[in-house]
Amino acid sequence: MSFQSLFRKKNVNDILASIEQNGGENAHGTLDSGDGHTLGRHLGVRDLAAFGIAAIIGAGIFSTIGKASADGGPAVIFLFLFTAIACGFAAFAYAEFASMVPVSGSAYTYSYVAFGEIIAWIIGWALIMEYAIGNITVAISWSDYFTGLLESGGLKLPQWIQMDYITAHNGYNEAVGLMQSGKVFQNLDESLQSAYIAWTSCPKLGPIHFIADLPALLIIILITWLVYRGMKESRNASNLMVVIKLAVILLVIAVGVFYVDTDNWNPFAPEGMEGVLKGVSAVFFAYIGFDAISTTAEECRNPQRDLPRGMMWAIIICTVLYIIIALVLTGMVSYKDLDVGDPLAAVFEQLDLKWLSGIIAVSAVVAMASVLLVFQMGQPRIWMSMSRDGLLPPKFSKIHPRFKTPSFSTVVVGFVVAVPALFMNLTMVTDLCSIGTLFAFVMVCAGVLVLQNKPDVPRGKFRIPYMNAKYIAPLMLVGGVTLAFTVYNRSTMAFLTNERELIAPADLLTSLDNNQTENLKKEVERIDYKGFEASDKDLETYFGEMEEGQYLKQMKAVGMEEKQLYESGFALFMHKIPMWIFLVLLVGITIWAFRSNLSLIPLLGLVSCLYMMAELTIWNWIGFGAWLAVGMVIYFGYSRKKSKLNVSPQV
Repeated sequence: MSFQSLFRKKNVNDILASIEQNGGENAHGTLDSGDGHTLGRHLGVRDLAAFGIAAIIGAGIFSTIGKASADGGPAVIFLFLFTAIACGFAAFAYAEFASMVPVSGSAYTYSYVAFGEIIAWIIGWALIMEYAIGNITVAISWSDYFTGLLESGGLKLPQWIQMDYITAHNGYNEAVGLMQSGKVFQNLDESLQSAYIAWTSCPKLGPIHFIADLPALLIIILITWLVYRGMKESRNASNLMVVIKLAVILLVIAVGVFYVDTDNWNPFAPEGMEGVLKGVSAVFFAYIGFDAISTTAEECRNPQRDLPRGMMWAIIICTVLYIIIALVLTGMVSYKDLDVGDPLAAVFEQLDLKWLSGIIAVSAVVAMASVLLVFQMGQPRIWMSMSRDGLLPPKFSKIHPRFKTPSFSTVVVGFVVAVPALFMNLTMVTDLCSIGTLFAFVMVCAGVLVLQNKPDVPRGKFRIPYMNAKYIAPLMLVGGVTLAFTVYNRSTMAFLTNERELIAPADLLTSLDNNQTENLKKEVERIDYKGFEASDKDLETYFGEMEEGQYLKQMKAVGMEEKQLYESGFALFMHKIPMWIFLVLLVGITIWAFRSNLSLIPLLGLVSCLYMMAELTIWNWIGFGAWLAVGMVIYFGYSRKKSKLNVSPQV
């Protein structure tokens, strides 16, 4: 096969014709699959908007908003706004494609039209990671809320059946390290205490510890069963859950606004923009899911009209709610008190409004289930589209004769999500999900730009308003560079010169072995006995309360070498590689915009999503790269030969 065959494309007419070939739309308004069975058309604008709200309002508003607010203060509202605008730009691109190609497949199908098969496969493979890992994340979060709710009702499950293996193992090691440095068990973070208890109390067989998140498994089984049963049942369940959680959020706002103290909004941005941007991964994760709406295109009554409207309404409604909730929470208590797993419930508990705290806990369980429902619907429909094109085995496009759902794909998705959810770590999967989603957003925005000047491409009813970015893009680049070297000159120069960074006391202490920790304690006790006694002989507390200059002086006094206290060289530079990639691409995109008169809105979506990718750690990029490498092996080993566009003789 030639190199050019990697970029063989399907045009819009090909895609629509393939649906007709598989059976087409029948007199009852349903779509036939290749086996003569149908996908039912049950969805309108309200249903699609509800699916979007169901996917977006979940962990973000009930959990991650707390950590993001603690990092950025009340100014976190700008992060929600920025993320919403970035997702809004991407949603415009999705909407144009959804109107142009009203079939299941989401970004995978759109990339097949714009870039060709190899890029479509990469996007499809990335979406598999997005939805599968997104589902794992939500299932773990649901488990946390559910077990917390049971505990508040007096039923406490053993720690080893409500925690994943990796969290327990890592938490146990960190707890041991901190206790060796002098911290008593009762002063450890609650999460570390739980991990320690799970690791030490679980059943064991020799060196094997049996630790698994069983509630996460339970919710995945229930949601998979519901999705398997049919779109109408999924729609009704989603709409009901959305009504419940919107009612609770409005109740929280209505009650909370009377407890707002505007003094808590000062300082508004305590850590500046750097603090605000710390939460970019968590906040972005709160927004992903609106793209899952596009996977239901074949089950919409009027996809070309309803899909764009459903996406936009979902993002607008959720952004307004996120901003109001963030302002209310940071006004009710100090932003410093919000770094907890369940900020909404914790705030009202702190104000002795426990009745409302209980309602929030119940609604959080409902909210997480609704997010999982939408994600669990999206994944099988991606696989169904890839199977129709020959890139996955035909079994994945099988439609259940009675329930009108991609049955085999739905069951496989259940297994793919359920097994890792028993053992995987929440932070690990959240960031991997974010990078996969952002990559899909980037490619959809780029796809709109690639197709914008091609007259032979059929257009749908919705088109992004055109604004020429020829001069705006270069002006924005110049403005950004000017801002970087004036207002943010200090951090810009530190980035460019790879200036060394001080290692935080907790990170330094947990990296020491037992002998090093004991020697450090003896030295601290020798030179500052009273100060060490005052900190209960806890090294983390002792060093953590010091100013940077005093911390450095004291560390050197106890024999620490300067190279142990700083991260520098390539070990530091490698974390900046994603941002360097973004900067290089930004220059190239600006030149492209100038030469090709690109449309501004999808261009801004492309740039903002690329920037959020750059804010993720190098380890996320490496993990994503490894996932794509596995996908390439499958593509060249199976999919390329089996593709419906492969006109060469079968091997």
